[in-house]
Amino acid sequence: MAETQEPQMLTNAELELKADARGGGEVKRISYARLIARRFFRQKSAVIGLVIFIVLVLLAIVGPHLTPHSYTDPDFTALGEAPSAEHWFGTDGGGFDLFACVVHGLGRSLIIGISFSIMTTIIAAIAGTAIAYSRGWGEKIGMFLLDTLMVIPSFLLVAMIVRSASGQTGWLMLIFGLTAFGWIGYARTLRTMALSLRERDYVTAARYMGVSPIKIIVRHLIPNLGSILILDTVLGVISGINSETAYSFLGLGIKAPDTSLGFLLSQGSSAMLTTPWVILIPSAVLIILCVSMQLIGDGLRDAIDPHSRAAGSADKDDESKEGDAK
Repeated sequence: MAETQEPQMLTNAELELKADARGGGEVKRISYARLIARRFFRQKSAVIGLVIFIVLVLLAIVGPHLTPHSYTDPDFTALGEAPSAEHWFGTDGGGFDLFACVVHGLGRSLIIGISFSIMTTIIAAIAGTAIAYSRGWGEKIGMFLLDTLMVIPSFLLVAMIVRSASGQTGWLMLIFGLTAFGWIGYARTLRTMALSLRERDYVTAARYMGVSPIKIIVRHLIPNLGSILILDTVLGVISGINSETAYSFLGLGIKAPDTSLGFLLSQGSSAMLTTPWVILIPSAVLIILCVSMQLIGDGLRDAIDPHSRAAGSADKDDESKEGDAK
């Protein structure tokens, strides 16, 4: 009875030492990335979110080839038709196959969200760490520029940028507009986190050795913010998709003949009572996509945080299993 309760009283470090002792004293070294992956896949919710996200990505890639209908070619013999064997998700009031529109819109929303997240994270990491590393007037000027950009009415400017583009290139201009203003808040947060890093001994040593500021920022500051950057990138996808949905729903984002999940919601809102599947199906796909990304983000957060439940639960489970076997 005491043996089964003993692992619950031990710390993670003590459990690791006991595991090394049972292995003959040989310490197994694993990379940081593999450690994060192991902690991530211990969490069922994170794995479920990852599986759902992969299925949605595959649907966006393979989906257009699964149906003979195109999102740009209406079927005038089936106007506002309910889901059937011919039209799996039904059709809208114009005769457009909803399945073809949803899979294309899903792919467009994913491209916008992922592109926006990656570019804003890169820009914010460079700008935030550069402002944190600089001192004196350089830091004051950098913070003044960030504060000035924060008060610019970005919503109206992005709407003007996208509105001037055509229907086929509107998504490119939307990515450009969202990225142009989306990195500012991230940069302020990363600058605050990098303030403590610039005082570390390895940064001071590199400065006295004559290493250029650019190399110090790229080699020392940004890599030490890697866990935060990864988490911001994953959660930034949700922010990008939600922003695209908001702009498109208001008629300021994606325009015909192109389509996205937000555009489908905008078109289906006027026919909610007569053809409810036109808005319910895109809404369900959007919710499932955002929930899957949220589960992945929560899993990464717990995997990166050494004090989370994902850090030591597996070791304790292994100890419990061995105690039960004895």
